[in-house]
Amino acid sequence: MGLQEKILSKKANIGIVGLGYVGTPLAVEYAKKGFKVQGIDLNKKKVAMINRGENYIEDIDDAELKHLVEEGRISAKTTYEDIKDQDVIYICVPTPFKKNKEPDNSYIHDSVREIAKGLRKEQLIILKSTTYPETTEKEVLPILEATGLKVGTDFSLAFSPERVDPGNKKFTTANTPIVVGGVTPHCTEIASLAIRQVVNLVHTVSNPRVAEMEKLLENIFRSVNIALVNELARMCDRMGDIDIWEVVEAAATKPFGYMPFYPGPGIGGHCILVDPYFLASKAREYDFHSDFIELAAKTNEDMPFYVAGLVRRALSSNGIPFTKAKILVIGVAFKKNIADMRNSPATKVIELLLERGVPEIKYNDPYVPSFKLDDGREMHSIDINPEVIQSFDAVVITTDHSNYDWPMIVKNAKAVVDTRNATKGLQIGREKISKLGSGTRF
Repeated sequence: MGLQEKILSKKANIGIVGLGYVGTPLAVEYAKKGFKVQGIDLNKKKVAMINRGENYIEDIDDAELKHLVEEGRISAKTTYEDIKDQDVIYICVPTPFKKNKEPDNSYIHDSVREIAKGLRKEQLIILKSTTYPETTEKEVLPILEATGLKVGTDFSLAFSPERVDPGNKKFTTANTPIVVGGVTPHCTEIASLAIRQVVNLVHTVSNPRVAEMEKLLENIFRSVNIALVNELARMCDRMGDIDIWEVVEAAATKPFGYMPFYPGPGIGGHCILVDPYFLASKAREYDFHSDFIELAAKTNEDMPFYVAGLVRRALSSNGIPFTKAKILVIGVAFKKNIADMRNSPATKVIELLLERGVPEIKYNDPYVPSFKLDDGREMHSIDINPEVIQSFDAVVITTDHSNYDWPMIVKNAKAVVDTRNATKGLQIGREKISKLGSGTRF
């Protein structure tokens, strides 16, 4: 039976390398459609949890995952020993950047080398990890073809970027349109067929380079626009009598030619922070410097430093120096109503305040019970109530989870630095609030 027939009859085995925010929901979708899925992850804790039917991703239903595991539709391993038995293999591993902002594709290379050891005819490999153009054809393909098998004839290879938005209840893995580009037309066709088993709409492009660049465009578009509004927020603070949040709200009434973006303490998650540097690195190979894109990324990376300055001024207005301050940070996940801590700007804000001599910083986040700073220091969420809040010199709002009681927090705080417009519309305690982009009160 050929691969196409296996896919259409749901007899194709699905292998997913990387069981994170991309790979695990994908595994669930295939299992729900009747496919047998094996996940591979080097994290022993994740693998053990999956095999017990225990969920660690907010976007997955706990009971559904447990049922699929009990039915034998999903299993996980820490090794590639069964990779030769998988018909469709997705690569969903991390792609971070190094300290010098150069891309780190080592996770991709390591996984492809392991896949190559079991590569056989009639297999399809789909790279989903975000990366720069030419990765699929110049880095992944040579490793696979070193086995002696030929792409488009013996096996298929394609790139299909992930579009997971953690916490989004409207657009999920199943109903978000997906882009795919194969190394050959046949690769595109068979990859599209495999993806259509779990995704409603698949858009094919002419080659992997287009798909790789498309993914970067999506996220750099957001990076640039967030940088624009962050810069305007700082300008409004300097001018002192314009609220950027009201400006954005007014501009958003225009039904065409504009879409709203909002300022904040920085950008988090994996893609938006990383992707500008992925593209910049590749551009330099062609003697092209993406000055505009890199400037936008730098503007966003500077925001935690600006927030630290707002905190200093808020404390100073009450006569409290950094070296004697007690600060409470509200919300540390990179976005509201999820537990995802990847590149959260809140951690950078905390680290900067500690570097500047703040002796005591605590945080509360109902989604994040604990986390580690870059220096290895472990922090734990504390319970908050009026008495606890009153014991701190300043409250810094870095993530605006929906379940916070903002009137209670503001009422009992001595000073509030609001980076998310969480205190919008509050009348009580307005004199205590320093809101990013609304004109400082100093």
